[in-house]
Amino acid sequence: MKILSKEEAKQIIDKVLAFSKADEMSVSLGGRRTGNIRYARNTVSTSGESENMSLAVTAVFGKKSGTSTINEFDDASLEKTVRRAEEIARLAPENSEYMPMLGPQTYLETNSFAKSTADIDPTLRATAAINSINPCKENKLVAAGYMEDSAGFSAMGNSKGLFAYNKATSVDFTITVRTEDGLGSGYGIQDFNDVKLLNTKSVTEVAMQKAKASASAQALEPGKYTVILEPAAAVDLLQNMMRNLDARSADEGRSFLSKKGGDTKLGEKLFDERVHIYSDPQNAEIPGSPFSGDGRPQEKIDWIKDGVVKNMTYSRFWADKKGVKATPSPDAFIMVGGSKSLADLIKGTDKGILVTRLWYIRSVDPQTLLYTGLTRDGTFYIEKGKIKFPVKNFRFNESPVIMLNNLEEMGKPVRVGGNLIPPLKIRDFTFSSLSDAV
Repeated sequence: MKILSKEEAKQIIDKVLAFSKADEMSVSLGGRRTGNIRYARNTVSTSGESENMSLAVTAVFGKKSGTSTINEFDDASLEKTVRRAEEIARLAPENSEYMPMLGPQTYLETNSFAKSTADIDPTLRATAAINSINPCKENKLVAAGYMEDSAGFSAMGNSKGLFAYNKATSVDFTITVRTEDGLGSGYGIQDFNDVKLLNTKSVTEVAMQKAKASASAQALEPGKYTVILEPAAAVDLLQNMMRNLDARSADEGRSFLSKKGGDTKLGEKLFDERVHIYSDPQNAEIPGSPFSGDGRPQEKIDWIKDGVVKNMTYSRFWADKKGVKATPSPDAFIMVGGSKSLADLIKGTDKGILVTRLWYIRSVDPQTLLYTGLTRDGTFYIEKGKIKFPVKNFRFNESPVIMLNNLEEMGKPVRVGGNLIPPLKIRDFTFSSLSDAV
């Protein structure tokens, strides 16, 4: 699939807008080439590539809106899509919270596209898989992995003069390695915009080490332990917290940021003073889109700094109601850490548990952000700065709010799940029961 240039995308969007008879109209246009390779039991099972480009038209009459989509781009089809959106809008009920479309916006320049990733072909995917499978075969271990790459563009425009465009690439790789008897398991993950940074062999080697080391797991009593959460484990709880920064939920008493009487905890210190979480679409390691889904500009913003909640996310409707700036949710976030490696954190731990990742996380109480879930793919007991033996997996019951108040130390942030997350050393992390799962 050809990735449309900014000029080509605008030409199509302007053509669609010219067909409009609605009070307002917005057009979203996007295209993506996605490729993948999957393997299990040391054998590639599936591989493929797909391409798609589509356009969505939203027509508005007063506070009534309708949307129609299409993936054909001749003039007759485009006009038909506009008429269909207008027809749906006339039949739709009014939306009491509808906000007029935005006019022209100013966007930051971001660099989320890498030609090397856009040029990925089946040979590169096969090589990446072989570099992961072969070491496992040689060590009589069993690998199951998945790599997905994508390259594409997104553009939007409306009848008020707004236009936004961005192109982006990504490559994601995960690997699970198990011993032949199934008693040991290790896990690794990497994701980048630029495939040149991906090294499937090195990620697999770490997973192999964990698989071998975890095969003879011992049971420990559930309870409160000092834990070191690797970034792949920490990111799950942190993402759940970041998704709950919505101001409306807080104002309406449905959030961990709610206070009795309708107030919120905005501006209050809720975490250890070292906690600093922000987003920045221009960050070189996790470059993001310059605009959000409704066309609002993304910008660098502090969400939590010095342990204080600095900002919440606001829809345009709720921001207008409250008389504040409408702040969109971030594409990704960055947690500031320290300079130590994971190995350094382990060396500095007298007694604790190393957690590779968490699994099957479910909400228990949204107003305290209490979650439950399981450890998985390599859980180890640490004593006097060394990993002494593998332990059986635990079920945990923990809130990221409490977790970030029990922060002992942070390592150097690494990219995981599109975010930058440090390994975290946490005291009094609650394990509620044992799990027999590997």
